[in-house]
Amino acid sequence: MSWDFETDPEYQAKLDWADEFVREEVEPLDHLFPHQQFVPLEGSRRAIIDPLKDEVRGQDLWATHLGPELGGQGFGQLKLALLNEILGRSPWAPVVFGTQAPDTGNAEILAHYGTQEQKDRYLQPLLDGECFSTFSMTEPHGGADPTMFKCRAVKDGDEWAINGYKYFSSNAPTASFLIVMVVTNTDVSPYKGMSMFLVPTDTPGVVIERTSGLANEPLGEGSHALIHYQDVRVPESAMLGGEGQAFAVAQTRLGGGRIHHAMRTIGLAQKALDMMCERALSRETQGGPLADKQFVQGYVADSWAQLEQFRLLVLRTAWRIDKFNDYQKVRRDIAAVKVVMPTVLHDIAWRAMQVHGALGTTNEMPFFGMILAAGVMGLADGPTEVHKVTLARQVLREHRPAEGMWPTQWIPGKIEDAKAKYAELLELEEGNL
Repeated sequence: MSWDFETDPEYQAKLDWADEFVREEVEPLDHLFPHQQFVPLEGSRRAIIDPLKDEVRGQDLWATHLGPELGGQGFGQLKLALLNEILGRSPWAPVVFGTQAPDTGNAEILAHYGTQEQKDRYLQPLLDGECFSTFSMTEPHGGADPTMFKCRAVKDGDEWAINGYKYFSSNAPTASFLIVMVVTNTDVSPYKGMSMFLVPTDTPGVVIERTSGLANEPLGEGSHALIHYQDVRVPESAMLGGEGQAFAVAQTRLGGGRIHHAMRTIGLAQKALDMMCERALSRETQGGPLADKQFVQGYVADSWAQLEQFRLLVLRTAWRIDKFNDYQKVRRDIAAVKVVMPTVLHDIAWRAMQVHGALGTTNEMPFFGMILAAGVMGLADGPTEVHKVTLARQVLREHRPAEGMWPTQWIPGKIEDAKAKYAELLELEEGNL
């Protein structure tokens, strides 16, 4: 048995290349084309970004979450974790490396459950970064609670008619297709009565009533859509995975998506920590640099320790996913990662903002965007509170209640047990006295 915390030299060389490439070539895109990473490429954006994608392909780092049969490298979750930590520093980086959410998860759904025609029309362009997609699940009145869903699909001849609302359908304004989770059978449990459909965004009846932005975006702008499905008709072939199989289909994307969010969050939190340290060493007050002040040193120490613990948890979870190749066996670990993730990012970004003083609160620095991202991460792919319940239940299954009146570690009882265990030796010793 051995423990090894080193990356093999060949892959480390790729990570070193990615680190420099993202810093020098990709991060400038965040300032040149802000908030445009999910807008189809054209003009100068295509002229700049297509060659960058080609460089990534030349390094065999394109879409590494996918197996070779889908144009990826099939590196596995542990290697993907190490790469995604680098990509997490830049909103544009996942697009340039072909690993952007929600398209990664939607591509996996299409690969597993799509028809050949759907794969030809959408999967390859999605893998090539030539189109975008949306996972349309949550609803305005019930959030992500499936027991509250009202959006329905009813069979009508050889078609399904979809009616209802979906909220926060991210990237819908620029998506080529939507993967929609709807109720198809009200006579059974919601977990058995929902189905998944692929709906092209230009299908008649798909009405984007409005889009919402995040808190730092102007009112009326944004990419998160409220969609009204008004008698949207799709053929039987639009159903993904069979009737009543929506939750099985969803797990194809959610298990991996949650760990991928965590991987990228590490990179963003590390960026905040790096900025905190730079500021502490650069800014002087009361006769010396901030780095000499114990409060600031506490910020740095707490942030480093918090991030390092989180990084190790994420890497171990990724390793377990690769080991078991079964998300259900790693459900506890993924839930724990999801629980810890928003707090780590929030705390480190908040401390970094504080160290930057008034400048840190302005729109000339990225800290409030990071803090907002922490809030989003606490809700994306399921609220933190739900994952805490999942984690607790998984942990409790590994334990048993105490037998009898007292806890098993009740000290008076342990003393009596110890005396009983070694009674003969104790009596022998007493007899020799």
